[in-house]
Amino acid sequence: MKLQNSQKIVDEWIKAHGVRYFNELTNMAQLTEEVGEVARIIARRYGEQSEKESDKDKDLGEELADVVFVVLCLANQTGIDLQAAFDKKMDLKTKRDHDRHHGNEKLK
Repeated sequence: MKLQNSQKIVDEWIKAHGVRYFNELTNMAQLTEEVGEVARIIARRYGEQSEKESDKDKDLGEELADVVFVVLCLANQTGIDLQAAFDKKMDLKTKRDHDRHHGNEKLK
């Protein structure tokens, strides 16, 4: 799915169910909270911390989707074409990092 389509879907959902977008600062706080939930799952499930019983049913995919949703909201309300920005970033990373990681001894 193209990001432009995802931005449109989120915008239509906000208009139909959300009344309006939260302001940008509220959405930034919301994004931080959602990223924290992802971090908690990864730290406990894949890191060295033990997973609490209350966290075992948490769905990492659902939490990542929450992050994407808020990012799409922020892009919409700030007038960012996220697809264009993502494509530009991928071009930059491809040119800049083409050989960079192949020579990294830490990745072997």
